[in-house]
Amino acid sequence: MVFRKVLIVLGLVVMATRVSAGQTPSGSGTGMEGVITISPTQPGPTRAGAPGSQPLANTTFVVENEKGEVASFTTDEQGRFRTSLAPGHYKVSMQGKRRGIGHYGPFEVDVMTGQITRVQWECDSGIR
Repeated sequence: MVFRKVLIVLGLVVMATRVSAGQTPSGSGTGMEGVITISPTQPGPTRAGAPGSQPLANTTFVVENEKGEVASFTTDEQGRFRTSLAPGHYKVSMQGKRRGIGHYGPFEVDVMTGQITRVQWECDSGIR
């Protein structure tokens, strides 16, 4: 329940930020855009009034297809990103993350011709 509320609030913040920045919704082009969050943000149970997740800010991710890396992007302060891609199937994961605590992809996405595919992914910080 708390997670659902956080996602709703995060979505509203993203929409408000786009409007206040003078950006128009995606209408043309081919690629993907979205928001990446991370949770949990602290060890132990979620505390009342504390968010269970937060935007994964200023983090670089790589985009790969069956032939290898084709693009990369870095999230902004609100965990948002946008990148142009040719139509196809891709896997997205945090740059340089191979082993250890946490899960930062791979996330799979299909990009269609003439469309911006919108995604919302949540990474697992591994904090317990």
